[in-house]
Amino acid sequence: MTELDIPSAASLEVKAVWQSLAEAHRYLAELKGLCESLPNRAILLDTLAIQEAKDSSEIENIITTHDELYAYDQSGSASPAAKEVQNYITALKVGFTDVVNAGLIRISTILRVQEQVEQNNAGFRKVPGTVLKNQATGAVIYEPPQDAVLIEKLMTQLVDFIHADDDYDPLLRMAIAHHQFESIHPFYDGNGRTGRILNLLILQREGLMELPVLYLSRYITSTKAQYYQLLQSTRETNGWVDWCVYLVKGVAVTARSEIRLIKQLRKLMQATKQRLRGELPRLYSQELLNNLFRYPYTKIEFVEKDLGVSRITAAKHLDTLTRNGFVEKKKIGRTNFYINRPLFNLLTQITLNDE
Repeated sequence: MTELDIPSAASLEVKAVWQSLAEAHRYLAELKGLCESLPNRAILLDTLAIQEAKDSSEIENIITTHDELYAYDQSGSASPAAKEVQNYITALKVGFTDVVNAGLIRISTILRVQEQVEQNNAGFRKVPGTVLKNQATGAVIYEPPQDAVLIEKLMTQLVDFIHADDDYDPLLRMAIAHHQFESIHPFYDGNGRTGRILNLLILQREGLMELPVLYLSRYITSTKAQYYQLLQSTRETNGWVDWCVYLVKGVAVTARSEIRLIKQLRKLMQATKQRLRGELPRLYSQELLNNLFRYPYTKIEFVEKDLGVSRITAAKHLDTLTRNGFVEKKKIGRTNFYINRPLFNLLTQITLNDE
């Protein structure tokens, strides 16, 4: 690989690609509209970022539980896997902020994302020797570019392609860019997770999503063997149609799943709002409702900050909510968490329905 391998736009003008694009754009547009309808969209960024981070990390065999993630403690008592997933969430938000501020996905953006994912600043590979192996057999299946100058050149070309004014549909641009990024394999570690964050940043920059909340890693996790097989077969045969259809289909499947989720989330928020107003009218506020749905595991410090109240008042609010069945109190370590159980169940039972 001495140059980017970009298929011509004309070579992708086939029925299977058109059909997958039409479906994906339809569901993405509906999903974007639903996201915009929520009174506090930060709720989605915080809750769905955890889902995306958990599954993206699972592809790399970094396994943790929802309990660990929602009750994550910055003090250092969390498991190594939970810390790695939290690093992914931070990386996603760093990339999101960069794109919002600059309107661009720069080399520095990609470097900063990987730095957060891996918690180091090693940058692009400079020492040769990296190969991709079959995990079961140990056989080498692909050797990415080894020369540091070539890696930098290819990454510059990739960023230029991401921003090019040409005839590629934005979803095809994302699919091609993802494949090329994984083939360049520019970092010593964290290429897979950085590449999956790059997918979301491209959709964000193209205006297809205002928030990077498309839960695409669940699709890749559920089709992991196909994902890796198509990555390699496209390198070997230039079978770009199959690769593009696969990833664009993933966008449609994922968006459709999240449409169902957000509709249920909105319905649950409304029901909780009505119940709070009816049963605890003196306690109710929009800020409290937002807190309960932004943090499936909330705690005194979160309520104190979000509502601008004292610690004593925040504790009283949460105890009242517990007594009235709005949350469940659970002590983890030395911290009391207050779980919004219906929200937790909704978020942890997301399924992909490939209809």
